[in-house]
Amino acid sequence: MPRKLVIAIVNKHDARHLRDALVGGGFRFTEVASSGGFLREGNVTLLLGVPAEQVDNCIAIISQHCHARDQAVNLQPPDIRMVGDVVGQIMTVKVGGAQVFVLNVERDMQV
Repeated sequence: MPRKLVIAIVNKHDARHLRDALVGGGFRFTEVASSGGFLREGNVTLLLGVPAEQVDNCIAIISQHCHARDQAVNLQPPDIRMVGDVVGQIMTVKVGGAQVFVLNVERDMQV
């Protein structure tokens, strides 16, 4: 039975409910802590080996539990020499939701 590798990068605030829903849906996963480069906030990356015919169901569960929302952030300069240019600037950005990748698996085994 062919399998796919589903990689889901989700906001840490969405992760708990998503984990529960995936387990309830019969999906197993490996969780890796990660952080985004722009906001430097915590994310969770879930790695799921999914039977090809279950990929749509897996993505539906992810979609149901990971919602994008607006968040005001205080910009932090990437370089200390830029402090005067950006400190105190508030920007509204979309956070949450999920970035999902589905990859073909050449070989899948448990040893």
